[in-house]
Order: sequence, then structure tokens, then C-alpha cells
Amino acid sequence: MSRTPPARRLRLGLPRRVFSQVLLMQLAIAAGVVVLATGLFLAPLSNQLDDQAMRRALAIAQTTAAESQIAEQVKDTPPLPDGPVQREAERIRRATGAEYVVVMDWRGVRWSHPTRAEVGRNVSTDPGQALSGKEIMQIDSGTLGRTARGKVPLYDSRHKIVGAVSVGIAYDSVRARLIHAIPGLFAYAGGALAVGALAAWLISRRVQRQTRDLAFSDISALLAEREAMLHGIREGVVALDSAGRVRLLNDEARRLLGIGDEAVGRSPDEALGDGRTADVLAGRVTGTDLVTVRGQRVLVANRMPTDDGGAVATLRDRTELEQLGRELDSTHGLIDALRAQDHEHANRMHTLLGLLELEMYDDAVEFVGEVVGDHRATAEQVTEKIEDPLIAALLVGKATVAAERGVALWISDRTWLPDRLVDPSGLVTIVGNLVDNALDAVAGDLHARVEIELRTEGRAAVLRVRDTGPGIPVEQRELVFTEGWSTKEPPAHRGRGLGLSLVRKLAERQGGSAAVAEADGGGAEFTVVLPDALAEPQPALTAPPAQQSATEEES
Repeated sequence: MSRTPPARRLRLGLPRRVFSQVLLMQLAIAAGVVVLATGLFLAPLSNQLDDQAMRRALAIAQTTAAESQIAEQVKDTPPLPDGPVQREAERIRRATGAEYVVVMDWRGVRWSHPTRAEVGRNVSTDPGQALSGKEIMQIDSGTLGRTARGKVPLYDSRHKIVGAVSVGIAYDSVRARLIHAIPGLFAYAGGALAVGALAAWLISRRVQRQTRDLAFSDISALLAEREAMLHGIREGVVALDSAGRVRLLNDEARRLLGIGDEAVGRSPDEALGDGRTADVLAGRVTGTDLVTVRGQRVLVANRMPTDDGGAVATLRDRTELEQLGRELDSTHGLIDALRAQDHEHANRMHTLLGLLELEMYDDAVEFVGEVVGDHRATAEQVTEKIEDPLIAALLVGKATVAAERGVALWISDRTWLPDRLVDPSGLVTIVGNLVDNALDAVAGDLHARVEIELRTEGRAAVLRVRDTGPGIPVEQRELVFTEGWSTKEPPAHRGRGLGLSLVRKLAERQGGSAAVAEADGGGAEFTVVLPDALAEPQPALTAPPAQQSATEEES
């Protein structure tokens, strides 16, 4: 037997789409407001119509009582259905459209009434307040039904109360006016509801476009996924609003930029300070894969505008890649130096072999001594003036590369550096970058020369690198220390314009400075000052007194 599929259960509730939910909620709010406003208007309208009817009745009663002949006729004539009081009262009633105009004496006996048989009888309600001189407005029931009444005292020519006048307006006419006003009120309410519904639909359509017609559950899921993605990726993400203020930072961006939640709501300049990183994030520097330096980190930034006028910037940490690139450059330089040495060594070996074959033994010995002496002289010249092994090894290698490139690398006679550096690797980076830039600047020049001066002043280290290249124009002497600024074509594995920026940042990290000026005789002279580059000298170790005594006795 085939099983019949179960019938779908009807699900009642709000629709899933944001557009539909917003529209329904706004329609419900608009309808509720219209109903509430209509009710609040109708409630006082009934009281207002009652008050108007009572005031109208009171005004008719006051006008009737003001007729002086009525008071005199009440005193002088009997209450007759055809009497003068009855005729005057009926005239007034027909002229004003009142339900009744009743004139009574001080005993409460009627002198006029729409029903002629009631003339001469006592009134059905207590006239005591009106006969005592008070004017009264009220809604009450009598022989003619429920009416809006106005009662006033009736005075004679001597201002003595001789009776009262009671005027009534049919309450049915008041209710009819109220009922007559309701359709118009509902028409206005319906119009207001229609306008509210149209406004609700327009707003909902705008919400639909902005939310891409998603359901609330989809939006919640997207937010959860966004949070997981932002805080899970290994790239920094910085979102800025249309005013250029930071509105979002993920964990990696906080780590790379060295800032926290206090940066949210502030501009990049306020959060990061002046510099290329703030310029990139603010959009003042445009392009793709922009390289910038933040602290000791080399970052690659990309900035993408958003539809709301803001932007999203991504940051990648390329510090390790940059270090690898520089190590690769060093390796290439070492390989070039080894290749040059190998070529030179082969030539020397061929020369030595020729001397030996010609049995010129004395010349061969002299030739070998000169070759060994030149190489030893270069190494000794460096190590005599620079005791730190890292710096000395760097300069020996740079001297070999300079010789291969036809550049004379000189160590100044004023150079002296003890083996007490606090941060040798930092100084290696500074010296290596400056020497490489100087070799590039003089490459291809006739009589190219690079001079290095590295000396100490107390605990401070002063480095000067001079070259005979074209020099740097005055207007560009600050730009050369800006990240990404370079006059050279970038190599394939990394960007240009970082070496001198790192030099300045490493110097400033130690409280020092880096500057460039024109060298004597032309060219450029870079000067780096590191105030606390050297550690305090260690005191000489002395033997304990007992050991010294024992030593003296043995001697």
C-alpha cells in the first residue's frame, strides 16, 4: 500500500520577510492610532453637543424672560390655553425651533406649554432653583421626554421674581447631530488611514531594498557569520563611515595597528596619528596593495569604498615577507660576491699556474703574498675599527660586493665601534639599508665611491654614509623617508620605498633621528644618531683578596 503524504499543517503567525513584517506592524500602528484618535474625538464631541444644546436653551429662556410684558401678563392674567402668555411663548418656540417654552408663576403653575391641556397645571420637575434666582442648564426628562433644558427666573418691573421660564431642546436632535457627524469623521479617519497605509508601504519598500528582501532570521545569521568571519580571518579589517570615522575593527586590525576600541568613532588621524598608515586608511593615498609601516610591522593595505559613502580597508602583515625579501637580497649579494671571488680566484690561480710553469718561483711567491695581503688588509681594516662581529661581517661582505660593482667602499679613519651594542640587529638593518642605497646611487658612475663613518660619542652611536651619486634635491629630502616613496623600479618579490622608512623608524624607536643632506663634493650624506646604542662598559674583574694573597705567596 502506498502511504498518503501527511497534510501540511497550517502555520499562523508573522511572515518571515522583513518587508512584510514592517508593513503589517506599521499598518497595525496606523489603524490603532486612527481608532484611538476617532474615539478620543467622539467622546468629547457628545459632551460638546450637549453643552451647546443646553446653552442654546438657556439663551432662549433668557431672551423670553427679558420680555417685560410676559412678567406683567403672568401677574395680571389667568393661565389660559389661549391667553397672551401662551401665544407669545408658542411664537418664540416656533421661531427658535425649541421643543417647548414653558412660562410658570412662583407656584410652579404653567402659563404656557406646547400641549394646551398642560396649561394651568404644575410643572413635572422642581422649579425651586430657578424661582430662587438661579439660572440652570441640565439634561432631564419631563412630559415631553428627554431634553436639554435651560431655566431662568422671571422678574417684573420692580425686579421681583414672579415666576420662571423653562426652555427645552429635544435631545433626539442633539443625538441626530452626533450621528450625522460620525460618517464625516469616519471619512477623515479612513483618509488618514489610507495615507498612513501608503506611507507604511513606501517605508517598507525602502526597508525591503535596504535589507535585500531578507528575513529576520537571515539577517541574524548574516550578522553571526560576519562576526565569526571578521574575528576569525588573519587579515585586519577597518570599516569607516561616510564621515571618515572608524566604525569597526576586528581583532587582527587591533593587533597590527596597536590600537583598541577607543579608536571607534574617531578619524584615522586621531586614532593613529600623522603618517602614511592614516593617509591610506583615510583614502588620501590611492592604489592597490599599498605598503605602509606601522611600528615594526610592514603592512599591505587595500581600501574599497562602500555604497553608503564609507569604506572598508584590509591590512595584511608582510613583516616576515619583507624580512625574507631582504634576506633574499642579502643572499643575492653574497652569491654575487662569491661569484666575483670565484672568478677572481680562477684568474689568480691561472696566473699562479703560469708562473710555476715558467719556473718563476720567486714571482709566484710574491704574487701569492700580495693576493693574501690585500684580502687580509680589507678584513683587518674593518675589524680594527669595528669590534662588533655582526657589523664587521656586514661591512666586509659589502666591500666585496662594492668591489665587484666597481665602487670604492671606504671606512673613515674616524670610525670606531666597540663591542657593546644594545641592539646589533637593528644597527645591521640601518647600516645595510644605507650602504645598499648608496651603492645603487653610484652604480655605473666613474670613480664611484661610498664612505662609511661609524663612531661613538659616549653611549651614542653616530653613523654617516656618504656617496658620490647625484644627491637628493632639497624638496625631496623628507619624502625619501616616507613609506612607498622611491625613484627605483620595484623588484618582483617586494615593494620599494621601505628601506629608508625603516631606518628612520628604527632610529626613532631608540630616541634617535635620521636625516639626509648634501655631502662635501656632491652626492648625498645620510646621518643616523642613536643616543643609547651602547651598553655601559663592564668593570674589570678582580680576584678576591684571599686569592690575591695566595697568588702573591706562590710568586
